[in-house]
Amino acid sequence: MSERSPFKNTMPNLLVKKAVMTALEEDLGLRGDITTNNIFDEKTVGTATLRAREKGILAGQGFVTTAFTLLDPNTEITWHKQDGNTLSPKEIIATINAPVRTILTAERTALNFLGHLSGIASLTRRFVDKISHTNAKIADTRKTTPGLRFAQKYAVLAGGGTNHRFRLDDAVMIKDNHIAFAGGISQAIEKVKTTLGHMVKIEVEVDNLDQLETCLKHNIDAVLLDNMLPETLRQAVKLIDGKLIAEASGGINLDTVQEIAETGVDIISVGALIHSAPCLDLGLDIDIPAT
Repeated sequence: MSERSPFKNTMPNLLVKKAVMTALEEDLGLRGDITTNNIFDEKTVGTATLRAREKGILAGQGFVTTAFTLLDPNTEITWHKQDGNTLSPKEIIATINAPVRTILTAERTALNFLGHLSGIASLTRRFVDKISHTNAKIADTRKTTPGLRFAQKYAVLAGGGTNHRFRLDDAVMIKDNHIAFAGGISQAIEKVKTTLGHMVKIEVEVDNLDQLETCLKHNIDAVLLDNMLPETLRQAVKLIDGKLIAEASGGINLDTVQEIAETGVDIISVGALIHSAPCLDLGLDIDIPAT
């Protein structure tokens, strides 16, 4: 996994806080952490170290910080790695100093977010590195976990990918079922254009070159070339000739992404970046005994 320029994207604090609050409420229930609270009093403090246990890309700092500071605003966290950085096994990510109750109660929530998002970033980076010799970009999809889309798409950015639309109102995307109900590609395009504002982009999904030629007769912005073989993608790119953004999609994996990128497409969208990313193995170790 290659190191890249500093990652500068951020997430709205309000959304992060809302997601972490929901997770903590789910974990704490009505009585809180009855194990920790019956062993340690609120004055007992300690230090813990967040470490990587395998190679990957970090994503989700904001969730970790929020998980601990929501329980104790005076928690001190020193970050040694930043979102977007490459992690090596046993490498220190952060050091946390706080009441033991805070450390132990927030630990699982913090690691759940960080491991999940870092897993997405890590898988994304593997795809990105596979096609780094081309001009194509790796994008996510809307196949996300309800309520966590903003975070999962942020993790894709941390891994070096790019975001597709976030919501149904971001852009028009005419897919096969729209076309079937509308009676054809031309009918669907013309109907949607009657009410759209000038700032809204239009993308149409096609699965053969005949449909693509129909799209090229209309003033749209992008085409999604769905489940096409590499040779067909090359023909499609030649037909498009830079007039539209060419996006390839459909069952693309690490074994096939390089050949697809080499066809000349602009975007390769991969749902697996999010829905199939394994959690990155991270751990919180107690280094200094509580006092």
